[in-house]
Amino acid sequence: MKIVLATNNPHKLSEMRALFASTSVELLSMSDVGIKKDVIENGKTFTENALIKAEAIAQLTSLPVMADDSGLEVKALGNFPGIYSARFMEGHSYFEKNLEIIRMLQPYEDRSAQFTCVIALCNLTPRPLVFTGIAQGSIDSEPQGSHGFGYDPIFVSSELHQSFGLASEDDKNKVSHRSKAASQVIDYLKLKKLI
Repeated sequence: MKIVLATNNPHKLSEMRALFASTSVELLSMSDVGIKKDVIENGKTFTENALIKAEAIAQLTSLPVMADDSGLEVKALGNFPGIYSARFMEGHSYFEKNLEIIRMLQPYEDRSAQFTCVIALCNLTPRPLVFTGIAQGSIDSEPQGSHGFGYDPIFVSSELHQSFGLASEDDKNKVSHRSKAASQVIDYLKLKKLI
């Protein structure tokens, strides 16, 4: 089964391909199917943004299209940066963004946070399908490790008891928000005998 992943982010593509590696799903990039489009994500939630991306690309292909929107939500900061995770401090490195999140948290004792991922799947059923995965954790006092990408070095997973930045790709892929949402997609496709 071929599914187009609506992203221009190579990290996200390789992470998703690893998550679907044990299935018969072949995840295609937008360039694999000749789609060049930047979708404006102007939704107010992860779900809205995932649907905006999936529905926009689904109009350009007859293949099923999967899009995700994800981000870091820090409880004490009112779930900031949330849907703005990628756009927060645009033009700065993630190392700088991570240090800024740590600095913003200094006045607070509560360091709890979560990564949320919403996957939208279009062109498979008359209505889009939506799957949500959440990884619970907390924000470390300093970045740890160089694995993963984005906010991984400051996010300490409640399940792994270490930062995603220190975790191996295999360990992270067992507990990450994206893996939890992806496993729901895989379960659905198996249930419907599509894979």
